[in-house]
This record gives sequence, C-alpha cells and structure tokens, in this order.
Amino acid sequence: MAWFLGLLVLALVLVASFVGIYNNLVNLRNRFKNAFAQIDVQLKRRHDLIPNLVETAKGFLSHERETLEAVIAARNSAEGARTRAAADPGDAQAMQGLASAEAGLSGMLGRFFALSEAYPDLKSNQNMMQLSEELSTTENKIAFARQSFNDAVMRYNNRCEMVPSNLVAGMFGFKRAEFFEVETEGERAPVKVQF
Repeated sequence: MAWFLGLLVLALVLVASFVGIYNNLVNLRNRFKNAFAQIDVQLKRRHDLIPNLVETAKGFLSHERETLEAVIAARNSAEGARTRAAADPGDAQAMQGLASAEAGLSGMLGRFFALSEAYPDLKSNQNMMQLSEELSTTENKIAFARQSFNDAVMRYNNRCEMVPSNLVAGMFGFKRAEFFEVETEGERAPVKVQF
C-alpha cells in the first residue's frame, strides 16, 4: 500500500511538472508574440509616414521620379513582409523576409535622404522637417521594440532547448523562434533623417 501511495505521489509530481513546463512554454511564446506586436505597430507607423514623405518631396524632386518610385516600391515590399510576419512571428522564413525587406527599405530611405540633401528648399520645408522628425522617433521606437522582441525570443528559445522542457516542447510542437535582426553592418547603420 505504501509503495502504491508513493507511486501515486510521484505520478502527481510528474504530471504537475509537465503541466508547469507546458504552461511556461505557452507563456513565453505569447510574450514574444506580444513583443512582435509592439514592433508591428511601429513598423506600420513607419510605413505610413513614407508616402507622406514622398508626396512632400515630389514637388521638389520631380525629375528624381525613379528614386521616389523605388522608395514606394521598397515600402510596399516591407509592408507585405510585415503583414506576413505579423500573422506568425514564430515563422523563421517570415521573420527573415521581414528583416530583408526592412533592410531594403532602410537603404532606399538612406538614398532618398541623401538625395534630398541637395535640395535646400526641401530641407527647409516645415512639413518635411516634421515628417523627418516623426520618422526618426519611430526608428528609435522600432529599435527598442526589436530589442524587447529579441530578448523574449531568447528566453523562449532557451526554454525550448533546455532539459526537461525541451522534451515537452518537442512533444507539443514548440519550434525555435527567429530573432529580428539586421544582417550586415551597412544595414545596422540608422537611417539618417536629419535636416
């Protein structure tokens, strides 16, 4: 009888541990998804500011139509990648696509602002200065949100890879999440939006 009670207590402890590990994995997964939602909000704001910048610059850069169209195309590509990543922030391919699209957009914005430096009337335009300031603030918010997301992903991935939680993660299909990071040193440089 004592061995049966001992076995029952051991089974209850194992079940409670199993449930605790599972719940912790769910909690960590929801945290990194919430952290991505914060990035998503800021990226949406960034993407919404870009058409306003281009529209403001059109009058000054009318003969630079190719650059303006390239900025809008990069913005549209980044917006599509953002939508795909927001649908499942745990999807490694979607996160890599987002990082790549955002890097392309940052490169085009850098080119746009470098070009606009040659136009003093554009640089001094009040609307352009305000939009540039809003974009700069948004870039800072994206950086902070990205750091928070990557921290949450690291905690989740650590839990998925550590014993004994890796056994529960494997049984219930908890997959490793992808960091949201830039890939090259050129992409790591902030977009210059100073006027």
